[in-house]
Amino acid sequence: MNAVNPANDAKAKARQLQNALYLAAKGNPRRRFHALYDKVHRGDILWEAWKRVKDNGGSGGVDGMTIYHIVKEYGEERFVSEIQDALRNGKYHPQPARRKEIPKPDGKMRPLGIPVIRDRVVQMATKMVIEPIFEADFKDCSYGFRPNRNQHDAIRHIRRAVKKGVYWVVDVDITGYFDNIPHEKLMQLVEQRISDRRVLKLIRKWLKAGFMKDDQFHETELGSPQGGVISPLLANIYLNYLDTIWEKKFRETGTLVRYADDLVILCKTKEQALRAIDVLKAVFGKLELEMNRKKSKLINLWGDEQGFDFLGMHHRKIPKMMKGNKEVSILRSYPSKKAMKNMRQRVKETTEPRNRLHWTMNRMVEELNPKIQGWRNYYKLDSFADRFLNKIDWYIRKRLTLFWNKKHNRRNKQCKSRQAAIVAQLAGLKKLAN
Repeated sequence: MNAVNPANDAKAKARQLQNALYLAAKGNPRRRFHALYDKVHRGDILWEAWKRVKDNGGSGGVDGMTIYHIVKEYGEERFVSEIQDALRNGKYHPQPARRKEIPKPDGKMRPLGIPVIRDRVVQMATKMVIEPIFEADFKDCSYGFRPNRNQHDAIRHIRRAVKKGVYWVVDVDITGYFDNIPHEKLMQLVEQRISDRRVLKLIRKWLKAGFMKDDQFHETELGSPQGGVISPLLANIYLNYLDTIWEKKFRETGTLVRYADDLVILCKTKEQALRAIDVLKAVFGKLELEMNRKKSKLINLWGDEQGFDFLGMHHRKIPKMMKGNKEVSILRSYPSKKAMKNMRQRVKETTEPRNRLHWTMNRMVEELNPKIQGWRNYYKLDSFADRFLNKIDWYIRKRLTLFWNKKHNRRNKQCKSRQAAIVAQLAGLKKLAN
């Protein structure tokens, strides 16, 4: 193949390679793959990697180069061709990530590393090549950042387990997981499947690339920074150690369900739950990780007094009257308090700015509708969620009334709410609840 061929079949060829690697890894659980680097800089792989990075969007890194600049000015084929040449000639070296602080709901900041676009493309290409190999080893209890798996699948796993008689839940939070993964232990786990020295060298370079903050360079001796394309895969490889041990030795203790670093263990008895905590402490000790004692909890699901939050949902057993006046407690899943607060905040951020008072109701509704549809798609897993989503619908109408009355300079900001509601409805405002 020529240096770069942005052919329409790049995606198909990439998938063909991934299927072959997956089947080879699945067929021989002890096989170590040594000829992978040449596949990373293959023209079709790099072109598909670039297309995925472009589709994901996002801002540029420390070099200031943006996706828009590459597409409109620099040239996509030139950009991908230069990456391929650098990889082939051994001249590729990653740049430090741009550090950005993202506010968390608890007021703290989450560090996010934004690699330059060139590094994102190479990381994506590498991920495309090595992910199928590790997918062959990953367990059914793991759902985060994996192909054809999502949060709803993890929640359904929990609901199935609870139906079989779960009464105790170990809700686990790992202290600063992404920031505290030891590089050497991570690489030992990667090397169980990858022996290609050039691919291993690439991964080590990304782990050690450091970051820029306030024009100052900072080294990274620990962790796999959030924001990197390959970081979620590396995070899954590291915690697959826990998944594997649990499946081999402790499956009878409880059901493990994990989404990246969020995990719960569902147990039938309190004794099993306490044993699960001891096992987790021992495994985390080997992995040099720490259980966050403030955020980790032991929950009794027996009645309807306690529940637990997982993946933006609150899960709690709630009594339901069945035929023949028989009352049973079933697990319900609905938006958590934190999720409700975040939704209200997003609505307020959209409707509050004074520089948007010149907007028409149609434009405001166009801005809100994708958010509403996204929330509806996610939180409508359980019909019970409607009673909570109704509150968000009410809040949206309240904010639109406020917007409408400010726009028309009415002193009473909540007057003529019916008029605002009708205008919003005519503009096509979507609803979260039925």
